[in-house]
Amino acid sequence: MTERTPETHVIDYRAAEQLLAARDPRGAVKLLDPVIAAHPENTAARLLRARAFFAAAQLRPAELEFQIVLEREPDNAFAHFALARTLERSNRPAEAQRHFRLAAALDPRPDYVAAARFDD
Repeated sequence: MTERTPETHVIDYRAAEQLLAARDPRGAVKLLDPVIAAHPENTAARLLRARAFFAAAQLRPAELEFQIVLEREPDNAFAHFALARTLERSNRPAEAQRHFRLAAALDPRPDYVAAARFDD
């Protein structure tokens, strides 16, 4: 196997974005695993891998990755929203609502506000 360099990690990250867009989340995860192993602090790669896990219906790994992102970026509205969707799919609505509301509070996009159900 060829030696991995920062440049190949960037290429793998970009390829993983393309695979996720092409609805191949498992392929994206495979490309991201070595990137994250080499750069565990890379929040963007972790967020992309979390999205890929979610798209592959691997909810527990998705939840763990979104939580790592939020530990580093507690004001990341998208990560709160995506974690909420993950929790919702895991049949944990009370936990999901908390993150939907945090997402809406951080970024009042219409889809975040609608999901937050502040009227309930």
